[in-house]
Amino acid sequence: MKKNRLRTMIAIAMLSSISFVLMLFNFPLPPFPAFLKVDFSEVPAIIAAITMGPAAGILVELFKNVLDWLFAGSPTGVPVGHIANFTTGVLFIMPVWWAYHRLSNAKGMTTGLILGTLSMAVGMSLLNYVLFLPLYTKFMNFPVMNGNELYSMVVLGILPFNILKGIILAGIVLLLFRSMKTWIEKQRAVHQS
Repeated sequence: MKKNRLRTMIAIAMLSSISFVLMLFNFPLPPFPAFLKVDFSEVPAIIAAITMGPAAGILVELFKNVLDWLFAGSPTGVPVGHIANFTTGVLFIMPVWWAYHRLSNAKGMTTGLILGTLSMAVGMSLLNYVLFLPLYTKFMNFPVMNGNELYSMVVLGILPFNILKGIILAGIVLLLFRSMKTWIEKQRAVHQS
């Protein structure tokens, strides 16, 4: 029991470190606002979730954001972007875990990635509308967005960006899944025993 627990803690630490490094290589997508950036740091969190359970995936998301905040800081002085990134990651990985947990095959993974993309896109659209964008404008001393401006930012920026980000992440995860399926199943057996 202690050996499995130690192995799980080490695996979470390693995947969190990989996720943190991947987060550093973020990049904007030209048609969208510059503050929206794509990175591949959700991939290690998905691996953690499907091999060790949902708590492991959430911890990877948490640790990578804490590390990034400690090393890079936040333009607002408050980790609004890191909280948003954490929330985005959790909204994406939890449906993947749920679907793969129910159907441990390529169909389950594909279903989970589709659900994760939809969950992330819709969830972050709503949360940006009511919470994150107003916080950004407050802490950055930007002019407050009115209803139409905020609505346009969400519908024309946040929503399509997160759909595209989900599609990109899903493609990468599916490519990795094909080559890692046997290893993933072995890891699930080790961590669930």
